[in-house]
Amino acid sequence: MKLNPMPAFALAALAVASMQTARAEVSSTVTLASEYDFRGITQTAGDPALQASLDFSTESGFYAGAWASNVDFGDGTDADVEIDGLVGFRGSFSEDLSYDVGGVYYYFMGDKDDVPFGELYAGLGYKAFSGKLWYSPDFSNFGESAYYVEGNLSFELPQDFALTVHAGWSDGDYWDATNDGGYMDYSVGISKNIGNFAVGLKFVDGGDLRAAKVTPGDVFTSKSKIMVTVATTLPW
Repeated sequence: MKLNPMPAFALAALAVASMQTARAEVSSTVTLASEYDFRGITQTAGDPALQASLDFSTESGFYAGAWASNVDFGDGTDADVEIDGLVGFRGSFSEDLSYDVGGVYYYFMGDKDDVPFGELYAGLGYKAFSGKLWYSPDFSNFGESAYYVEGNLSFELPQDFALTVHAGWSDGDYWDATNDGGYMDYSVGISKNIGNFAVGLKFVDGGDLRAAKVTPGDVFTSKSKIMVTVATTLPW
């Protein structure tokens, strides 16, 4: 099993960021979710998830962070916690047009099968719409490449409500080898800010991945679900 490189990764990223500018922001978001969903596939076998992030951003547009969640991948692995590290750069071409580029490294604590892997991403945002392309040369450490393209719409509603619509497509050699092709996921959600907390209700479906709609113990199932989240960002 590979040694966990995340602490060194995060420290190096923060060191670089600290040299970018003295004026920077550090925040942390804690989320309680009824389930952890990743591109329409459950990562907790339908069980609740406690998630937390540590985020660092600078005025130059550079950012770095770490994110963690409990996971349940069934009896075939001892992984029980996922830790992700990311670095990126975001900015804008105009008042309405923005960009975001970077990379993520996924690590699974307790896993003995050596499955950490990385992804690169590039995205554009225009007013209420944002799109992003993700690419991994070795998705899930399986030895095959994969990509994910997503589109998102976000609308502010009265009374501190917000509506989000998402659609994504997973494809590439990994999905050709494991599923005879790619699949689509989508979601529709509504959220509301209540004091320092954001409460969300979302319908998620990855059922286009038909081979995973029914799985033992709901491990990695792609069946549709209703998700509830409560999140807060510190400092208040």
